[in-house]
Amino acid sequence: MTRLLRRSDAPPVADRELTAVSADGARIHVEVHGPEGAPTVVLAHGWTCSTLFWAAQIRALVPDHRVVVYDQRGHGRTPAGAVGTERLADDLEAVLGAVLAPGEKAVLGGHSMGGMTMMAAAGRAGFREHAAAVLLCSTGSARLVEESVVLPMRPGRLRTRLTHLILGARAPLGPVTPVSRRILKYGTMGPGSSPERVDECARIVHACPRTARVAWSQVLGELDLEKGVRALDVPAIVVGGTADRLTPMVHARRLAAELPQCLELVELAGMGHMTPVEAPEAVTAKIRELTGAYLDTKEEAA
Repeated sequence: MTRLLRRSDAPPVADRELTAVSADGARIHVEVHGPEGAPTVVLAHGWTCSTLFWAAQIRALVPDHRVVVYDQRGHGRTPAGAVGTERLADDLEAVLGAVLAPGEKAVLGGHSMGGMTMMAAAGRAGFREHAAAVLLCSTGSARLVEESVVLPMRPGRLRTRLTHLILGARAPLGPVTPVSRRILKYGTMGPGSSPERVDECARIVHACPRTARVAWSQVLGELDLEKGVRALDVPAIVVGGTADRLTPMVHARRLAAELPQCLELVELAGMGHMTPVEAPEAVTAKIRELTGAYLDTKEEAA
């Protein structure tokens, strides 16, 4: 039986919705939450997710921040289109240009593919104009499939090939069931994740269209954004879960070592890949640290 949403679990209602038009004409669904003039946070979700993934951060931040979230191509309310890391960067630039005034700064946060979006856009003029600092959650720059530990096997060609097949599977996910919840929890969340948070992630992931899931899995399987990491020359905090099977801590530690201005590596004990949902208070606290340190709240409020 499907669990009923509690009032506190209802999706946040945006104060404003708009469409950002990307470089190739793709139309990106954008939501703006919170008061105009407040310090701005722009959040990019990961593969198979949507704006709903950031619900906890939106609720916590909107009293004193303007929170901008958007659906990546083929996810949520954004139609499918051409895929690739350059498209991720195009779309982020379009969103920043649509919601920020010229020269206005924001703190940017990305989870998984959302963090990769920051790396892909790091050298872009629009990114440099608007990014004050970044939070990178449960993400990596390369060798994602090779270093995934979703399959409890020794590293090597066989594990890599089988992981490719699993992550790129074309079979529909179907409705959320007890079995699918257990599979999703094993693959993407820590062993101590509550049933409510597992349900939340399952609803979001299962809503992702199969075509988008498969298309973006192929992009992630061939990912190489190491140049983007070196170009991401803004203050950065890296967050990872010690029980993450999709992007294990080796990725977070590598990012922390290679980013030009890494402020901190946060290792969340027992957490899996879905850190903003699994540890919402910890992730939100790091966003607040960055806005407090790198956004001039007096100037923003003026």
